[in-house]
Amino acid sequence: MERIDLPPVGPSDLPLSLLEMGCSGRFELITHPQPNDQPLPQQSTLPHGLPPTSVSLETEVENQFLHDPAWLPIHDPDAAFHRFLKLAERDVNVESLLHCALSPLHSGISVIRDPTTGMLLDFTEVLLEDTGISAKNSMSLQRPPNPNPSESLRGSNTNYPFLPGGMEELTLEQIKEKSDLEEDIDFENGLLTVPPGLKVGMDFSDKDAKTTKREVNLMSLLSTFDDIIDCRAEIEEEKGQGGGDAPKLPRTNSLEDLGIKVSKKGFLFHLWKHNLKIKQHLLEGQEEKKRWAIPVDITSPCDDFYKRIPNPAFKYPFELDVFQKQAVLRLEAHESVFVAAHTSAGKTVVAEYAIALSQKHMTRTIYTSPIKALSNQKFRDFKTTFGDVGLLTGDVQLSPEASCLIMTTEILRSMLYNGSEVIRDLEWVIFDEVHYINDAEVRGWHLFKVSHLTVVRKHRGVVWEEVLIMLPDHVSIILLSATVPNSVEFSEWIGRIKKKHIYVISTVKRPVPLEHYLYTGNSTKTQKEMFLLLDAAGNLQTKGYYAAIDAKKERTSKHAQSFGTKNASQNTTPNQDRAVWLSLLHFLSQRQLTPVVAFTFSRTRCDDNARSLATMDLTSSTEKSEIHSFFQKSLSRLRGGDRQLPQIVLMRDLLKRGIGVHHSGILPILKEVIEMLFSRGLVKVLFATETFAMGVNMPARTVVFDSIRKHDGTGFRNLLPGEYIQMAGRAGRRGLDATGTVIILCKSGVHNMGDLHVMMLGKPTLLQSQFRLTYTMILNLLRVEALQVTDMMRRSFSESHRDTQAHEKQISRLKQTLSSLPPLDTEGQLSDLLPYYYIVTELRITTEALQCAVLGSVNGLKALSVGRVVVVNNKQHFNALGVILQVSNDSVNRTFTTLIICEKNNEEGGGDGPNASAFPHLYNTALFIPEGPCSHTVQKLKLQDISAITVKTLKVIPERIIDNYNKRQQPRFRLDPPGQAISTATQELLRLAEANPDGVASLDPVNDLQLKSVDVVEGTMRVRALKDTLKDFSCSHSPTFSEQFLRVQERMKVQEELDQLLYLTSDQSLSLLPEYNQRIKVLEELKYVDKSRAVQLKGRVACQISSHELLLTELLFENALSPLAPEESAALLSCLVFQQKTQVEPHITNTLQEGIERVLAVAQRIGELQRECGIAQTAEEFVSQFKFGLTEVVYCWARGMPFAEIAQLTDVQEGTVVRCIQRLDEVLKEVRQAARIVGDSVLGSKMEKASLAIRRDIVFTASLYTH
Repeated sequence: MERIDLPPVGPSDLPLSLLEMGCSGRFELITHPQPNDQPLPQQSTLPHGLPPTSVSLETEVENQFLHDPAWLPIHDPDAAFHRFLKLAERDVNVESLLHCALSPLHSGISVIRDPTTGMLLDFTEVLLEDTGISAKNSMSLQRPPNPNPSESLRGSNTNYPFLPGGMEELTLEQIKEKSDLEEDIDFENGLLTVPPGLKVGMDFSDKDAKTTKREVNLMSLLSTFDDIIDCRAEIEEEKGQGGGDAPKLPRTNSLEDLGIKVSKKGFLFHLWKHNLKIKQHLLEGQEEKKRWAIPVDITSPCDDFYKRIPNPAFKYPFELDVFQKQAVLRLEAHESVFVAAHTSAGKTVVAEYAIALSQKHMTRTIYTSPIKALSNQKFRDFKTTFGDVGLLTGDVQLSPEASCLIMTTEILRSMLYNGSEVIRDLEWVIFDEVHYINDAEVRGWHLFKVSHLTVVRKHRGVVWEEVLIMLPDHVSIILLSATVPNSVEFSEWIGRIKKKHIYVISTVKRPVPLEHYLYTGNSTKTQKEMFLLLDAAGNLQTKGYYAAIDAKKERTSKHAQSFGTKNASQNTTPNQDRAVWLSLLHFLSQRQLTPVVAFTFSRTRCDDNARSLATMDLTSSTEKSEIHSFFQKSLSRLRGGDRQLPQIVLMRDLLKRGIGVHHSGILPILKEVIEMLFSRGLVKVLFATETFAMGVNMPARTVVFDSIRKHDGTGFRNLLPGEYIQMAGRAGRRGLDATGTVIILCKSGVHNMGDLHVMMLGKPTLLQSQFRLTYTMILNLLRVEALQVTDMMRRSFSESHRDTQAHEKQISRLKQTLSSLPPLDTEGQLSDLLPYYYIVTELRITTEALQCAVLGSVNGLKALSVGRVVVVNNKQHFNALGVILQVSNDSVNRTFTTLIICEKNNEEGGGDGPNASAFPHLYNTALFIPEGPCSHTVQKLKLQDISAITVKTLKVIPERIIDNYNKRQQPRFRLDPPGQAISTATQELLRLAEANPDGVASLDPVNDLQLKSVDVVEGTMRVRALKDTLKDFSCSHSPTFSEQFLRVQERMKVQEELDQLLYLTSDQSLSLLPEYNQRIKVLEELKYVDKSRAVQLKGRVACQISSHELLLTELLFENALSPLAPEESAALLSCLVFQQKTQVEPHITNTLQEGIERVLAVAQRIGELQRECGIAQTAEEFVSQFKFGLTEVVYCWARGMPFAEIAQLTDVQEGTVVRCIQRLDEVLKEVRQAARIVGDSVLGSKMEKASLAIRRDIVFTASLYTH
């Protein structure tokens, strides 16, 4: 930069110089006093001097290329030299210094006019709310819309989410907690003068103003705000009454001039804005607990429905049921509802009315489904009904501007975190199939067992909970579910966190009743062996059960007579299975009980059952023609080679005969063909897995269970009642069938009656919280200061039990009790009273723990034999000696029949003397000695009633003592004198007590009982030390010790209870808090967040990734994907989406092998770090998540190999391969977006090429439901 020497101008003779502000071409004109003959020094704000200019670059080129020829390239050095010299010279615009961005105005001018004449009286300054806010700094709905159209739909990870509903108002405890944490700012000494990262800063030494330091508390702030509000009200009242000059308030730039000390920006204004609400919180405990879930009575008809809604938003061609009318009434009132209805009862009516209502209001509705396939099906149904419907899935985006958007819950969660503009216009969010919140299988990702740790790949439940928590206040919620037992409890949780009522509407019975049968037939002769087990009224028919057993026994005995008992196996052969299905389907076809859905809990068994019916034909010629035409038309968009895939050829033959197969291994387009043919009644028998029962209303005439046992990822188990009810509910078509038929096959034998009873009549599984912490969730919340991860944990369904007003009321009561207790005297000898109490408390806890260990040991129980003298402490006796007479044989609830000495005429409470009430037994070891004649009693003691096992034993005759005592308990013998055996034992116990008034020596746990465990040894040593410590206290010698100790005991008991309740209501009691701290440690070690938990660059990248975020981010920052070609990158990343086992070893290139080794090394490092930070998952378990079984398949597919050929490279079914490649495309898009955040445009372009390479042919064929 040229330095400018100007002649002296003005009286000060100051020269001028230009100071360059960074590299953006901006300069600042400054003065610098120097002698006239000295040139001005070079000025720069950069830490390492000025940026290079064209002159310096030319000099550098000369030094490198001319002075040192070794730098010259071998070929064409002239071209390289000229290419190096191509520079874009920067134009310096000094005039840009005259323009700067203005800060937003926080106040405006308002005119005051006479209300009668309209004459201008005065001007007043008014504060403007929500100024300067945007999606980058505010969660308010008042912020301006996002100017970037590309971010309006799905938002951006740099946006703040909108404020979740229910978080608007701070509770009193939160306000107090914030007040306690705030620091008073000393504007003279408390300000930082050096910005972070710089060495020099501003100097405030010439400031004279001092800020008076004042104590701030909540009530003083509220009273000050009252004064401000009252003052303002008086001013407005004076202005309204008279037309004179308005009183002038002194101008001020802060609240400090009004006597209010500012401690944190924005906090005081929030308090002022919510002053009246805060005062209501101060009166907490006076109102009864509010119920958020309101059950709706549907037993009485809704006669005034059409009067209350004369012009409904949507008219149905049929009469609505009562539960549907009640739901519509709540929707018209803009209330949230939870509809728990039986399968096929008509829950979709509620969703349809909400969509119509939003179109009427010109707002938006979002329908969320648990799986992508259900989203596609609902899109077709709603598109036919309403027209203005859009679809958002991972690979499809149709009509995003529509009033009704259908999407998966994962996409809605992403939109909420990223502050999508769609949320502004949102009126309803519909959650369908909510009962699948407990499902451990999500989009084909299974729950599986790794040693002792259960690992969940991805869980729908946590997504639903996050979405419910993050929804803003103006959005109403519709939850559609099958019948669940705790729908009210679940709704109560939602209503409490959203601060709105949830109306719970449940159906009483199914619209089409079901009849449940057992089927034992396996041939033409026995095909009619179907026995009723549960009738339509829900009555169990035991006759049918025993008839099925008899039929099975008769056939088994005949089989044994013919072939011998060794051939009678519990497992059936394929031929036997085939015989059962042939006989059953012939019988159902004759009885016109088709279409049939046969639920089979194995994909292989589904295929085998369908292939075994090669001789069965269930369709007419007309139906065959229709099936053929529809099949050919649906697959016409496929390439010729893809139409000849073995699975398609097989399915074409099966469908023509009315047989279909539906599971995750079937190609997606083929599954849609089967679903549509089934809905038309052209598929007579459908072998399906459990996923077919999810969502879409495709009822059948009959449902058949191939088995009632399934593998849930950890082992085989019986079907749960909820699972059975959901699948059986597919039987019975409303309006067509009087009853639905459910059949359970008894192939090898009749199932246990108890298992059948629980499965059919048991209560469905409770909705349970599946909330768990993920790194993506933590990072998304950490980047927004107003949202805390602990807030999300506290509002989860798993913590719903703690968010009650009961604890708060108890805390208030205990505080009042604590303040009303008399003060403690801790002067003089009582100065060490509190430490004495703490020692005694520790001694009591340690002794009780030691006693439990001793009495629970084998040697301890052996010592408690007949004749052993023990010390008894319970409600009736205090430090009383007793002798054991009898020991029970019950090992669980063992009792000890014991003779105990007591006061005369006080046999039921002989040990409750004055010393017992004044002193706890732990520091008063004096034995009980009767004041008058000694008496006795016989009691059955528990282990906890025995406080010490003494070294003494007595010779007793237990039978005589017990018989004599029992005899004298009868009224006629009550006055008889005790027998000789009792008298002798009583006198011996009395003699021991009088000879040892301070206590009889007890058995030492270590030396006498030989208990050598660490806990027992340490406990024994600790008890001895504590007892020795008690002797050094002076408080026990005070004459008022007993009274004061009881006061301390009473006060500490209340304080301990109060501390426990405070802990339960604090964040420290959150069940997931330890795991949260562990995951934060991992993020800090990997530099995703800093020590202050501010999200760093790696953390912002991880926010873009929905699963396996740590591994992908580490691979990205280590450039592990840069050396790979696009097809190799896609193949390597397939390990993130493929989760099944394969027996085929892939053949891969050396480059891919190196990439796999690098991925495993990074995963190993992350797993070891997680383990070091305390996370339970081991490194081996973490690494085992990533499977490379489809690496070769994806590599060949990305290189253009036809699908028919890659299907031969693996034993994985075609449908699974397609789904994995579709998910892989979502991963590639996430990596591409992450690469753009980092600035790696080469990697971003490579991911885009990889995505384009795999998005072809049958894998990404458009859904039949969307076209």
